[in-house]
Amino acid sequence: MDYILQVDHLDLRIPQRQLFKDLSFGIPQGALTCITGENGVGKTTLIKYLLRHINRESATVTINLTPDQVQYVPQLRNIDDDYPLSVADFVALGFKHRLLPWNTPRMKQTVADLLHETNLTKIARQPLGKASGGEKQRAYLAQALCAEPQLLIMDEATANLDQESKHELLRLLKRIMPQRNLTVIFITHDPELITTYADYELHLANQTGHLTKKEAQN
Repeated sequence: MDYILQVDHLDLRIPQRQLFKDLSFGIPQGALTCITGENGVGKTTLIKYLLRHINRESATVTINLTPDQVQYVPQLRNIDDDYPLSVADFVALGFKHRLLPWNTPRMKQTVADLLHETNLTKIARQPLGKASGGEKQRAYLAQALCAEPQLLIMDEATANLDQESKHELLRLLKRIMPQRNLTVIFITHDPELITTYADYELHLANQTGHLTKKEAQN
């Protein structure tokens, strides 16, 4: 099995607390791996630790990717109802290393393609602040895809969505992954989503973790 990310015998502490001890696991390439565990177990802290080791030599973490090849979609965004930027313009913020303050024709086409791919074309000119929770999450995804990542990390992306929106987002991810040669790490507490969509589950508990293969239904 090919792994896009490997952790070997990691000890990780935060002030006054040991989070992980002798933690080892790999994230299979091209798969959707759900990271699960109780609140406070250290899921997000682990991910942020791994992100700091992208493209750096380490005895415990191996990630043979550049920072531009990894995109992290955080759990919380400061997007309120008055946020004025349009959905299309927000998505375009995902382009890296742009030389001009405006979008080139190629960039405009990429945004149009991503909006179509994420089912956002109809609200492209609408302020993102007026979008529904599910539409916002798809816009966050489209923005991340602008960078053409090889590894996408989504932190509790479905936490505040209704069931229909949760499944719409996961179906979308599963559809685009093989098309883009994309590996996804998805942090979640939702057992239904894990059962239905996960290829693997990394369950964190008792300062360690266990990776199991799942039989995804979709």
